[in-house]
Amino acid sequence: MAKSKISKSEDKSFDYDVIIIGTGPGGEGAAMKLAKLQKKVAVIERYHQVGGGCTHWGTIPSKALRQSVSRLIEYNSNPLFSQKNQLKQLTFQDILSHASAVIQEQVNLRSGFYNRNRVSLIQGDASFVDANTIKVVHADESVEIITAKQVIIATGSRPYQPDNVDFTHPRVYDSDSILSLKHAPQHVIIYGAGVIGSEYASIFRGLSVKVDLINTRERLLSFLDAEMSDSLSYHLWNNGVVIRHGEEFERVEATDDAVVVHLKSGKKMRADCLLYANGRTGNTADLNLEAAGLKADGRGQLKVNEHYQTEVENIFAVGDVIGYPSLASAAFDQGRIAAAAMVDITSKKKLIADIPTGIYTIPEISSVGKTELELTEAKIPYEVGRAQFKHLARAQISNNLVGSLKILFHRETKEILGIHCFGENAAEIIHIGQAIMQQKNGGNTIEYFVETTFNYPTMAEAFRVAALNGLNRLF
Repeated sequence: MAKSKISKSEDKSFDYDVIIIGTGPGGEGAAMKLAKLQKKVAVIERYHQVGGGCTHWGTIPSKALRQSVSRLIEYNSNPLFSQKNQLKQLTFQDILSHASAVIQEQVNLRSGFYNRNRVSLIQGDASFVDANTIKVVHADESVEIITAKQVIIATGSRPYQPDNVDFTHPRVYDSDSILSLKHAPQHVIIYGAGVIGSEYASIFRGLSVKVDLINTRERLLSFLDAEMSDSLSYHLWNNGVVIRHGEEFERVEATDDAVVVHLKSGKKMRADCLLYANGRTGNTADLNLEAAGLKADGRGQLKVNEHYQTEVENIFAVGDVIGYPSLASAAFDQGRIAAAAMVDITSKKKLIADIPTGIYTIPEISSVGKTELELTEAKIPYEVGRAQFKHLARAQISNNLVGSLKILFHRETKEILGIHCFGENAAEIIHIGQAIMQQKNGGNTIEYFVETTFNYPTMAEAFRVAALNGLNRLF
Protein backbone atom coordinates (compact mmCIF):
# COMPACT_ATOMS: atom_id res chain seq x y z
CA MET A 1 0.00 0.00 0.00
CA ALA A 2 1.40 3.39 -0.98
CA LYS A 3 2.06 6.05 1.64
CA SER A 4 1.18 9.70 1.02
CA LYS A 5 3.65 12.56 0.85
CA ILE A 6 2.81 16.16 1.67
CA SER A 7 1.97 18.39 -1.31
CA LYS A 8 2.93 22.07 -1.43
CA SER A 9 0.20 22.96 -3.94
CA GLU A 10 -2.51 24.15 -1.54
CA ASP A 11 -2.02 27.89 -2.01
CA LYS A 12 -1.33 27.96 -5.75
CA SER A 13 -3.69 28.94 -8.54
CA PHE A 14 -4.36 26.26 -11.19
CA ASP A 15 -6.07 26.02 -14.57
CA TYR A 16 -8.22 23.12 -13.34
CA ASP A 17 -9.18 21.44 -10.12
CA VAL A 18 -8.41 18.03 -11.59
CA ILE A 19 -6.71 16.76 -14.75
CA ILE A 20 -7.55 13.20 -15.77
CA ILE A 21 -5.28 11.36 -18.20
CA GLY A 22 -7.31 8.80 -20.17
CA THR A 23 -10.97 8.41 -21.14
CA GLY A 24 -11.45 4.70 -20.47
CA PRO A 25 -13.85 3.47 -17.77
CA GLY A 26 -11.68 4.70 -14.89
CA GLY A 27 -11.16 8.16 -16.34
CA GLU A 28 -14.80 8.51 -17.31
CA GLY A 29 -16.06 7.39 -13.90
CA ALA A 30 -13.81 9.93 -12.17
CA ALA A 31 -14.67 12.75 -14.57
CA MET A 32 -18.42 12.32 -14.21
CA LYS A 33 -18.24 12.13 -10.40
CA LEU A 34 -16.01 15.19 -10.13
CA ALA A 35 -18.24 17.14 -12.52
CA LYS A 36 -21.26 16.34 -10.34
CA LEU A 37 -19.24 17.62 -7.37
CA GLN A 38 -18.86 20.96 -9.21
CA LYS A 39 -15.15 20.56 -9.91
CA LYS A 40 -13.45 22.10 -12.95
CA VAL A 41 -12.15 19.06 -14.82
CA ALA A 42 -10.02 18.49 -17.92
CA VAL A 43 -9.61 15.08 -19.51
CA ILE A 44 -6.69 14.33 -21.84
CA GLU A 45 -7.10 11.63 -24.50
CA ARG A 46 -4.26 10.73 -26.86
CA TYR A 47 -6.56 9.30 -29.54
CA HIS A 48 -9.10 11.24 -31.59
CA GLN A 49 -12.07 9.48 -29.96
CA VAL A 50 -12.95 8.86 -26.30
CA GLY A 51 -13.44 5.46 -24.72
CA GLY A 52 -9.92 4.17 -24.27
CA GLY A 53 -8.80 0.60 -24.83
CA CYS A 54 -12.05 -0.71 -23.35
CA THR A 55 -14.13 0.77 -26.16
CA HIS A 56 -11.74 0.53 -29.10
CA TRP A 57 -9.58 -2.59 -28.64
CA GLY A 58 -10.70 -4.59 -25.63
CA THR A 59 -14.00 -5.15 -23.91
CA ILE A 60 -16.47 -3.71 -26.43
CA PRO A 61 -15.06 -5.05 -29.72
CA SER A 62 -14.26 -8.53 -28.40
CA LYS A 63 -17.71 -8.87 -26.85
CA ALA A 64 -19.37 -7.58 -30.02
CA LEU A 65 -17.40 -10.13 -32.04
CA ARG A 66 -18.39 -12.83 -29.60
CA GLN A 67 -22.07 -11.87 -29.84
CA SER A 68 -22.05 -12.17 -33.64
CA VAL A 69 -20.33 -15.55 -33.57
CA SER A 70 -22.64 -16.83 -30.84
CA ARG A 71 -25.70 -15.91 -32.91
CA LEU A 72 -24.13 -17.57 -35.96
CA ILE A 73 -23.65 -20.79 -33.99
CA GLU A 74 -27.22 -20.57 -32.70
CA TYR A 75 -28.55 -20.05 -36.23
CA ASN A 76 -26.62 -22.97 -37.68
CA SER A 77 -27.66 -25.30 -34.87
CA ASN A 78 -31.36 -24.45 -35.11
CA PRO A 79 -33.21 -26.75 -37.55
CA LEU A 80 -35.79 -24.01 -38.16
CA PHE A 81 -33.22 -21.77 -39.85
CA SER A 82 -30.60 -24.10 -41.24
CA GLN A 83 -30.72 -27.05 -43.55
CA LYS A 84 -28.19 -29.82 -43.95
CA ASN A 85 -25.17 -28.78 -46.02
CA GLN A 86 -26.43 -25.18 -46.18
CA LEU A 87 -24.81 -23.66 -43.10
CA LYS A 88 -24.35 -19.90 -42.89
CA GLN A 89 -20.70 -18.81 -43.11
CA LEU A 90 -19.14 -15.57 -41.90
CA THR A 91 -15.57 -14.29 -41.96
CA PHE A 92 -13.72 -12.33 -39.29
CA GLN A 93 -14.13 -9.24 -41.47
CA ASP A 94 -17.91 -9.77 -41.64
CA ILE A 95 -18.28 -9.68 -37.87
CA LEU A 96 -15.83 -6.80 -37.51
CA SER A 97 -18.32 -4.54 -39.28
CA HIS A 98 -20.83 -5.14 -36.47
CA ALA A 99 -18.17 -4.45 -33.84
CA SER A 100 -17.23 -1.18 -35.60
CA ALA A 101 -20.85 -0.01 -35.49
CA VAL A 102 -21.09 -0.75 -31.77
CA ILE A 103 -17.81 1.06 -31.09
CA GLN A 104 -19.06 4.19 -32.87
CA GLU A 105 -22.31 4.11 -30.91
CA GLN A 106 -20.32 3.90 -27.69
CA VAL A 107 -18.06 6.78 -28.73
CA ASN A 108 -21.05 8.99 -29.54
CA LEU A 109 -22.70 8.13 -26.24
CA ARG A 110 -19.60 8.76 -24.14
CA SER A 111 -18.67 11.97 -25.95
CA GLY A 112 -22.09 13.26 -24.94
CA PHE A 113 -21.33 12.57 -21.28
CA TYR A 114 -18.33 14.92 -21.35
CA ASN A 115 -20.22 17.61 -23.27
CA ARG A 116 -23.28 17.59 -21.00
CA ASN A 117 -21.18 17.73 -17.85
CA ARG A 118 -18.95 20.54 -19.19
CA VAL A 119 -15.75 18.54 -18.86
CA SER A 120 -12.96 19.96 -21.03
CA LEU A 121 -11.75 17.29 -23.46
CA ILE A 122 -8.19 17.79 -24.71
CA GLN A 123 -6.75 15.60 -27.47
CA GLY A 124 -3.04 14.88 -27.32
CA ASP A 125 -0.20 13.01 -25.60
CA ALA A 126 0.17 13.86 -21.94
CA SER A 127 3.31 13.83 -19.82
CA PHE A 128 4.26 15.29 -16.44
CA VAL A 129 6.33 18.45 -16.05
CA ASP A 130 5.87 18.23 -12.30
CA ALA A 131 3.22 16.85 -9.94
CA ASN A 132 0.76 19.64 -10.84
CA THR A 133 1.75 20.41 -14.41
CA ILE A 134 0.96 18.43 -17.57
CA LYS A 135 2.42 18.94 -21.03
CA VAL A 136 0.09 18.04 -23.89
CA VAL A 137 1.50 17.47 -27.36
CA HIS A 138 -1.28 17.81 -29.92
CA ALA A 139 -1.58 15.98 -33.24
CA ASP A 140 -0.15 19.02 -35.09
CA GLU A 141 2.86 18.87 -32.70
CA SER A 142 1.86 22.06 -30.94
CA VAL A 143 2.43 22.02 -27.17
CA GLU A 144 0.05 23.08 -24.42
CA ILE A 145 0.92 23.33 -20.72
CA ILE A 146 -1.91 22.98 -18.19
CA THR A 147 -1.96 22.77 -14.41
CA ALA A 148 -4.24 21.28 -11.77
CA LYS A 149 -4.38 20.86 -8.04
CA GLN A 150 -4.88 17.12 -8.48
CA VAL A 151 -4.26 14.55 -11.24
CA ILE A 152 -5.73 11.13 -12.00
CA ILE A 153 -3.77 8.66 -14.10
CA ALA A 154 -6.24 6.42 -15.95
CA THR A 155 -4.15 5.47 -18.95
CA GLY A 156 -5.10 1.78 -19.01
CA SER A 157 -2.90 -0.99 -20.38
CA ARG A 158 -1.69 -2.47 -23.64
CA PRO A 159 -0.81 -6.03 -24.69
CA TYR A 160 2.57 -7.20 -23.44
CA GLN A 161 5.01 -7.67 -26.31
CA PRO A 162 8.19 -9.67 -25.62
CA ASP A 163 11.27 -8.43 -27.45
CA ASN A 164 11.89 -11.75 -29.20
CA VAL A 165 8.60 -11.72 -31.12
CA ASP A 166 8.34 -9.59 -34.28
CA PHE A 167 4.96 -7.85 -33.96
CA THR A 168 5.62 -5.85 -37.12
CA HIS A 169 5.22 -9.03 -39.19
CA PRO A 170 1.82 -9.14 -40.96
CA ARG A 171 1.09 -12.63 -39.59
CA VAL A 172 1.84 -11.82 -35.94
CA TYR A 173 -0.85 -10.07 -33.87
CA ASP A 174 -1.64 -9.04 -30.33
CA SER A 175 -5.12 -8.56 -28.90
CA ASP A 176 -5.21 -4.94 -30.16
CA SER A 177 -3.87 -5.44 -33.66
CA ILE A 178 -6.01 -8.56 -34.29
CA LEU A 179 -8.87 -6.13 -34.94
CA SER A 180 -7.03 -5.03 -38.09
CA LEU A 181 -6.83 -8.59 -39.45
CA LYS A 182 -7.27 -8.30 -43.21
CA HIS A 183 -7.14 -11.90 -44.44
CA ALA A 184 -9.33 -14.87 -43.53
CA PRO A 185 -7.08 -17.38 -41.73
CA GLN A 186 -7.96 -21.07 -41.78
CA HIS A 187 -5.70 -21.85 -38.82
CA VAL A 188 -4.74 -19.66 -35.85
CA ILE A 189 -2.29 -20.22 -33.00
CA ILE A 190 -3.22 -18.34 -29.82
CA TYR A 191 -0.39 -18.02 -27.31
CA GLY A 192 -1.77 -17.41 -23.84
CA ALA A 193 -4.92 -19.06 -22.53
CA GLY A 194 -6.04 -16.37 -20.13
CA VAL A 195 -9.36 -14.56 -20.46
CA ILE A 196 -8.46 -12.83 -23.75
CA GLY A 197 -6.92 -15.92 -25.31
CA SER A 198 -9.85 -18.12 -24.33
CA GLU A 199 -12.38 -15.61 -25.64
CA TYR A 200 -10.66 -15.33 -29.02
CA ALA A 201 -10.30 -19.12 -29.20
CA SER A 202 -14.10 -19.30 -28.94
CA ILE A 203 -14.57 -16.57 -31.54
CA PHE A 204 -12.27 -18.09 -34.16
CA ARG A 205 -13.51 -21.62 -33.59
CA GLY A 206 -17.07 -20.36 -33.98
CA LEU A 207 -16.04 -19.12 -37.43
CA SER A 208 -14.81 -22.67 -38.26
CA VAL A 209 -11.16 -21.61 -38.02
CA LYS A 210 -8.75 -24.25 -36.67
CA VAL A 211 -7.41 -23.09 -33.31
CA ASP A 212 -4.34 -24.18 -31.33
CA LEU A 213 -4.45 -22.67 -27.84
CA ILE A 214 -1.15 -22.66 -25.96
CA ASN A 215 -1.56 -22.41 -22.18
CA THR A 216 1.55 -21.53 -20.17
CA ARG A 217 -0.14 -22.96 -17.06
CA GLU A 218 -1.41 -26.41 -16.14
CA ARG A 219 -5.09 -25.49 -16.04
CA LEU A 220 -7.29 -23.24 -18.13
CA LEU A 221 -8.21 -20.07 -16.21
CA SER A 222 -6.95 -21.57 -12.97
CA PHE A 223 -8.42 -18.74 -10.86
CA LEU A 224 -11.90 -20.10 -11.60
CA ASP A 225 -13.73 -22.75 -9.64
CA ALA A 226 -12.32 -26.07 -10.89
CA GLU A 227 -15.66 -27.28 -12.30
CA MET A 228 -16.06 -24.13 -14.38
CA SER A 229 -12.50 -24.40 -15.69
CA ASP A 230 -13.05 -28.07 -16.54
CA SER A 231 -16.35 -27.26 -18.27
CA LEU A 232 -14.69 -24.66 -20.49
CA SER A 233 -11.78 -26.99 -21.28
CA TYR A 234 -14.13 -29.78 -22.26
CA HIS A 235 -16.35 -27.50 -24.34
CA LEU A 236 -13.40 -26.04 -26.27
CA TRP A 237 -11.97 -29.52 -26.80
CA ASN A 238 -15.37 -30.84 -27.88
CA ASN A 239 -15.59 -28.04 -30.45
CA GLY A 240 -12.19 -28.88 -31.90
CA VAL A 241 -9.82 -26.47 -30.14
CA VAL A 242 -6.43 -28.09 -29.49
CA ILE A 243 -5.19 -26.99 -26.05
CA ARG A 244 -1.57 -27.51 -25.03
CA HIS A 245 -1.05 -26.96 -21.29
CA GLY A 246 2.21 -26.14 -19.51
CA GLU A 247 4.01 -24.92 -22.63
CA GLU A 248 6.20 -21.89 -23.30
CA PHE A 249 7.52 -20.64 -26.61
CA GLU A 250 11.22 -20.62 -27.41
CA ARG A 251 10.99 -18.65 -30.64
CA VAL A 252 8.50 -17.57 -33.29
CA GLU A 253 9.39 -18.09 -36.94
CA ALA A 254 7.24 -15.94 -39.24
CA THR A 255 7.43 -16.30 -43.04
CA ASP A 256 5.45 -14.93 -45.97
CA ASP A 257 2.92 -17.75 -45.86
CA ALA A 258 2.89 -19.09 -42.27
CA VAL A 259 3.95 -18.78 -38.65
CA VAL A 260 5.80 -21.57 -36.83
CA VAL A 261 5.91 -21.48 -33.02
CA HIS A 262 8.79 -23.46 -31.52
CA LEU A 263 8.07 -24.55 -27.94
CA LYS A 264 10.63 -25.13 -25.20
CA SER A 265 9.36 -28.70 -24.92
CA GLY A 266 10.65 -29.38 -28.42
CA LYS A 267 7.25 -29.27 -30.10
CA LYS A 268 6.54 -26.94 -32.98
CA MET A 269 3.24 -25.72 -34.39
CA ARG A 270 2.39 -24.13 -37.73
CA ALA A 271 -0.56 -21.91 -38.65
CA ASP A 272 -1.62 -19.00 -40.85
CA CYS A 273 -1.12 -16.46 -38.07
CA LEU A 274 -0.29 -16.03 -34.40
CA LEU A 275 -2.30 -14.14 -31.80
CA TYR A 276 -0.04 -13.40 -28.84
CA ALA A 277 -2.28 -12.84 -25.81
CA ASN A 278 -0.09 -13.43 -22.78
CA GLY A 279 -0.22 -10.53 -20.35
CA ARG A 280 -0.65 -6.77 -20.40
CA THR A 281 1.47 -3.75 -19.46
CA GLY A 282 0.37 -0.48 -17.88
CA ASN A 283 0.49 2.56 -20.19
CA THR A 284 2.95 4.63 -18.17
CA ALA A 285 6.12 4.64 -20.28
CA ASP A 286 5.37 7.98 -21.99
CA LEU A 287 4.09 9.87 -18.94
CA ASN A 288 7.52 11.07 -17.65
CA LEU A 289 6.52 9.84 -14.20
CA GLU A 290 9.90 10.73 -12.71
CA ALA A 291 9.12 14.43 -13.09
CA ALA A 292 6.14 13.94 -10.78
CA GLY A 293 8.07 11.84 -8.27
CA LEU A 294 6.53 8.53 -9.33
CA LYS A 295 7.94 5.23 -10.55
CA ALA A 296 6.09 2.32 -12.16
CA ASP A 297 6.96 -1.34 -11.57
CA GLY A 298 8.25 -3.76 -14.20
CA ARG A 299 4.76 -4.15 -15.67
CA GLY A 300 4.22 -0.40 -15.96
CA GLN A 301 1.84 -0.35 -13.00
CA LEU A 302 1.52 2.10 -10.12
CA LYS A 303 1.05 1.40 -6.42
CA VAL A 304 -1.91 3.05 -4.71
CA ASN A 305 -3.54 3.06 -1.27
CA GLU A 306 -7.17 2.32 -0.41
CA HIS A 307 -8.21 5.71 -1.84
CA TYR A 308 -6.35 5.07 -5.14
CA GLN A 309 -3.82 7.68 -4.07
CA THR A 310 -0.24 7.17 -5.29
CA GLU A 311 2.96 7.93 -3.38
CA VAL A 312 2.51 11.56 -4.44
CA GLU A 313 -0.39 12.99 -2.44
CA ASN A 314 -2.17 14.91 -5.21
CA ILE A 315 -1.86 12.15 -7.86
CA PHE A 316 -4.30 9.27 -8.00
CA ALA A 317 -4.45 6.26 -10.34
CA VAL A 318 -7.28 3.90 -11.34
CA GLY A 319 -8.04 1.07 -13.76
CA ASP A 320 -5.64 -1.29 -15.51
CA VAL A 321 -2.69 0.98 -14.73
CA ILE A 322 -2.83 -0.19 -11.08
CA GLY A 323 -3.24 -3.88 -11.93
CA TYR A 324 -5.75 -6.23 -10.28
CA PRO A 325 -8.65 -6.67 -10.88
CA SER A 326 -8.17 -5.12 -14.36
CA LEU A 327 -11.88 -5.12 -15.13
CA ALA A 328 -13.78 -2.36 -16.93
CA SER A 329 -16.61 -2.74 -14.42
CA ALA A 330 -14.26 -2.22 -11.47
CA ALA A 331 -12.46 0.68 -13.19
CA PHE A 332 -15.71 2.70 -13.40
CA ASP A 333 -16.16 2.28 -9.65
CA GLN A 334 -12.50 2.96 -8.89
CA GLY A 335 -12.77 6.25 -10.76
CA ARG A 336 -15.82 7.30 -8.76
CA ILE A 337 -14.23 6.21 -5.46
CA ALA A 338 -11.01 8.09 -6.25
CA ALA A 339 -13.02 11.20 -7.17
CA ALA A 340 -14.84 11.10 -3.83
CA ALA A 341 -11.53 10.74 -1.98
CA MET A 342 -9.99 13.67 -3.86
CA VAL A 343 -12.74 15.89 -2.52
CA ASP A 344 -12.79 14.32 0.95
CA ILE A 345 -9.90 12.02 1.81
CA THR A 346 -11.91 10.63 4.74
CA SER A 347 -14.45 9.18 2.29
CA LYS A 348 -15.49 5.65 3.27
CA LYS A 349 -16.40 4.57 -0.26
CA LYS A 350 -14.59 1.45 -1.41
CA LEU A 351 -14.79 -1.31 -3.99
CA ILE A 352 -17.01 -4.24 -3.05
CA ALA A 353 -15.19 -7.32 -1.77
CA ASP A 354 -16.84 -9.80 -4.14
CA ILE A 355 -16.40 -8.43 -7.66
CA PRO A 356 -18.21 -10.56 -10.25
CA THR A 357 -16.12 -12.06 -13.02
CA GLY A 358 -17.55 -12.23 -16.53
CA ILE A 359 -15.65 -14.22 -19.15
CA TYR A 360 -17.19 -13.99 -22.61
CA THR A 361 -16.17 -17.29 -24.06
CA ILE A 362 -18.78 -19.39 -25.89
CA PRO A 363 -20.56 -20.26 -23.64
CA GLU A 364 -19.94 -17.54 -21.04
CA ILE A 365 -18.54 -18.04 -17.56
CA SER A 366 -19.36 -15.84 -14.60
CA SER A 367 -18.65 -16.15 -10.90
CA VAL A 368 -18.80 -14.23 -7.67
CA GLY A 369 -17.51 -15.15 -4.23
CA LYS A 370 -15.46 -18.12 -3.10
CA THR A 371 -14.50 -21.26 -5.00
CA GLU A 372 -14.77 -24.78 -3.60
CA LEU A 373 -10.98 -24.95 -3.19
CA GLU A 374 -10.87 -21.71 -1.24
CA LEU A 375 -13.63 -22.85 1.11
CA THR A 376 -12.03 -26.26 1.59
CA GLU A 377 -8.64 -24.72 2.43
CA ALA A 378 -10.34 -22.35 4.88
CA LYS A 379 -12.13 -25.34 6.48
CA ILE A 380 -15.53 -23.71 6.04
CA PRO A 381 -18.36 -26.29 6.14
CA TYR A 382 -20.16 -25.67 2.87
CA GLU A 383 -22.65 -27.49 0.70
CA VAL A 384 -23.27 -27.34 -3.04
CA GLY A 385 -26.49 -26.80 -4.97
CA ARG A 386 -26.48 -27.42 -8.73
CA ALA A 387 -28.81 -26.81 -11.65
CA GLN A 388 -28.20 -28.08 -15.18
CA PHE A 389 -29.42 -25.74 -17.92
CA LYS A 390 -30.64 -28.69 -19.99
CA HIS A 391 -33.38 -29.26 -17.38
CA LEU A 392 -34.75 -25.68 -17.59
CA ALA A 393 -37.75 -24.97 -19.80
CA ARG A 394 -36.35 -21.61 -20.95
CA ALA A 395 -33.04 -23.21 -21.98
CA GLN A 396 -34.94 -25.89 -23.91
CA ILE A 397 -37.03 -23.24 -25.66
CA SER A 398 -33.98 -21.19 -26.65
CA ASN A 399 -31.92 -24.30 -27.43
CA ASN A 400 -29.16 -23.20 -25.03
CA LEU A 401 -28.77 -26.51 -23.22
CA VAL A 402 -25.05 -26.32 -22.42
CA GLY A 403 -24.32 -24.96 -18.98
CA SER A 404 -24.96 -25.10 -15.28
CA LEU A 405 -25.29 -22.99 -12.15
CA LYS A 406 -23.59 -23.87 -8.86
CA ILE A 407 -24.32 -22.25 -5.50
CA LEU A 408 -21.94 -22.75 -2.56
CA PHE A 409 -23.50 -22.06 0.83
CA HIS A 410 -22.70 -22.52 4.52
CA ARG A 411 -24.18 -25.72 5.94
CA GLU A 412 -25.15 -24.11 9.25
CA THR A 413 -26.14 -20.52 8.45
CA LYS A 414 -27.22 -21.19 4.83
CA GLU A 415 -25.34 -18.03 3.84
CA ILE A 416 -24.38 -17.96 0.14
CA LEU A 417 -20.58 -18.06 -0.16
CA GLY A 418 -20.03 -18.33 -3.90
CA ILE A 419 -21.92 -18.63 -7.18
CA HIS A 420 -20.47 -20.06 -10.38
CA CYS A 421 -22.23 -20.18 -13.72
CA PHE A 422 -21.28 -21.64 -17.11
CA GLY A 423 -23.55 -21.15 -20.10
CA GLU A 424 -25.26 -18.62 -22.34
CA ASN A 425 -26.00 -15.33 -20.52
CA ALA A 426 -24.03 -16.45 -17.44
CA ALA A 427 -22.77 -12.89 -16.90
CA GLU A 428 -26.40 -11.69 -16.67
CA ILE A 429 -27.68 -14.59 -14.58
CA ILE A 430 -24.99 -14.19 -11.92
CA HIS A 431 -26.30 -10.78 -10.80
CA ILE A 432 -29.45 -12.28 -9.28
CA GLY A 433 -27.35 -14.29 -6.86
CA GLN A 434 -24.92 -11.43 -6.33
CA ALA A 435 -27.77 -9.18 -5.18
CA ILE A 436 -28.77 -11.69 -2.50
CA MET A 437 -25.14 -12.21 -1.41
CA GLN A 438 -24.87 -8.46 -0.73
CA GLN A 439 -27.80 -8.45 1.70
CA LYS A 440 -27.09 -7.80 5.39
CA ASN A 441 -28.70 -8.86 8.68
CA GLY A 442 -29.60 -12.37 7.59
CA GLY A 443 -30.79 -11.42 4.12
CA ASN A 444 -28.02 -13.44 2.50
CA THR A 445 -29.56 -16.91 2.54
CA ILE A 446 -30.01 -19.61 -0.07
CA GLU A 447 -33.57 -20.06 1.19
CA TYR A 448 -34.50 -16.81 -0.60
CA PHE A 449 -34.56 -18.71 -3.87
CA VAL A 450 -37.12 -21.26 -2.70
CA GLU A 451 -39.29 -18.75 -0.85
CA THR A 452 -39.57 -16.28 -3.75
CA THR A 453 -41.69 -16.76 -6.86
CA PHE A 454 -39.81 -16.17 -10.13
CA ASN A 455 -41.21 -15.71 -13.61
CA TYR A 456 -41.55 -18.98 -15.52
CA PRO A 457 -40.01 -20.00 -17.81
CA THR A 458 -36.80 -18.07 -17.18
CA MET A 459 -33.11 -18.81 -16.76
CA ALA A 460 -33.47 -17.39 -13.24
CA GLU A 461 -35.24 -20.64 -12.39
CA ALA A 462 -31.75 -22.14 -12.19
CA PHE A 463 -31.37 -20.45 -8.79
CA ARG A 464 -34.50 -22.14 -7.46
CA VAL A 465 -33.46 -25.54 -8.84
CA ALA A 466 -29.93 -25.20 -7.47
CA ALA A 467 -31.19 -24.01 -4.08
CA LEU A 468 -33.55 -26.97 -3.73
CA ASN A 469 -30.80 -29.32 -4.84
CA GLY A 470 -28.43 -27.93 -2.22
CA LEU A 471 -30.93 -27.81 0.64
CA ASN A 472 -31.88 -31.43 -0.04
CA ARG A 473 -28.28 -32.36 0.75
CA LEU A 474 -28.50 -31.08 4.31
CA PHE A 475 -29.12 -33.49 7.20
